[in-house]
Amino acid sequence: MNALRIGTRLTSRWTSTNTPRPEMMRSMSTIRPVDLPFDKYLPSNGNETDQPLVILHGLFGMKRNWASLAKAFARDLQRPVYALDLRNHGEAPHVRPMTYSAMAVDVLEFFRAHSLRNVSLLGHSMGGKVAMCVALDPDLQQDLLTHLIVADIAPSKGALSPEFQRYVEAMKKIEDSKVSTRQEAQQILTPYESDAMTRAFLLTNLLPAVHDHHHHALKFRVPIDIIGEAIPEIGNFPCEPGEQAWEGPTIFIKGTRSKYINHHNIPIAEQFFPNMKLRTLDAGHWGMSDHLFTCLFTERIVLFVSACREVSRLYLL
Repeated sequence: MNALRIGTRLTSRWTSTNTPRPEMMRSMSTIRPVDLPFDKYLPSNGNETDQPLVILHGLFGMKRNWASLAKAFARDLQRPVYALDLRNHGEAPHVRPMTYSAMAVDVLEFFRAHSLRNVSLLGHSMGGKVAMCVALDPDLQQDLLTHLIVADIAPSKGALSPEFQRYVEAMKKIEDSKVSTRQEAQQILTPYESDAMTRAFLLTNLLPAVHDHHHHALKFRVPIDIIGEAIPEIGNFPCEPGEQAWEGPTIFIKGTRSKYINHHNIPIAEQFFPNMKLRTLDAGHWGMSDHLFTCLFTERIVLFVSACREVSRLYLL
């Protein structure tokens, strides 16, 4: 991408066709946003608002999963980093609807409430779809968003993999069984998920056990009923190709052992994000837990954001 092209995109990043205003975007104006909990990591100069990197987790994730990466980003980029809990996850409020429109509204309200500008937005899996919806909002303030980073998800429609419904069933069974130890929860979950790393990730959603002389049944911090209802919606994507596009610098990062980004949906992503780049890393969909992957992922994001910033600066001189 040459300097002239990036400089041009700084003046107008969102485009649309002459079609009527998308239904999803019209519905966003009726959604009441919720306050999103966050962890903040500041650079050495104390900057809190300019050129932040904002991180959105995936389904069943939470902000604390990104703590190590967020610290590395703040150190290497020398810019503020915010990791958010999306609605119905982590410490965020339990509230309906759990749709991409609603989650995008929450994120946009977070930008406004914290006076953020020139945001680089990173989303993984479900969080990647939320990030794309933020970028495609026709009411997005000019140059509020400067970079879009989408980790192992595409703007495609379709049912989620069957394992996600199994996870919901297993989590309901754990609560209904009124077990009091993580070991008992593990035993219930194992027939639903054989991979120990994925089981450990799901069980991070258990609230801390209460240690006293009484029996306390374990509970999940996520509202299993709301998430269970939302599984079909989470597989969806509320925008249609050709209705709108975001032309800012965009990178999609695909795990080579994951099928969430594939030859069927890459052309769809290119329609929404005509300036996108596709990069691959040797990982599966849950690669964040692998140390080598996190090192390479951090390096790739730092290079992308830094390179785009430098080319834009040179053009403006």
